[in-house]
Amino acid sequence: MPTVHFTDSEGTTRDIDANVGDSVMETAVRNGVPGIVAECGGSLSCATCHVFVDESELDNLPEMSEMEDEMLWGTTEDREDNSRLSCQLKVTEDTDLHVTTPETQV
Repeated sequence: MPTVHFTDSEGTTRDIDANVGDSVMETAVRNGVPGIVAECGGSLSCATCHVFVDESELDNLPEMSEMEDEMLWGTTEDREDNSRLSCQLKVTEDTDLHVTTPETQV
């Protein structure tokens, strides 16, 4: 089963079984993962689902869209090279993704 490993800013990790076709953000919200606010519900208009993807896994993800790239400049915690919006990361059969949530989203 696809799995997303959510680590919070204090280092606590939650391993969540995910549904194929859902976004990483939807997986987090459905399972009450702290640190994912998702104010816009995944419509790519708020950047409150910002995560830091494990750098060794970045090449396994689809390329970032121009809109996601623009939205990441508006995050509360500074953008890094491994920053992504979790609403834009779709779960696939092969997903075994490690992400860290920022200290704050708002």
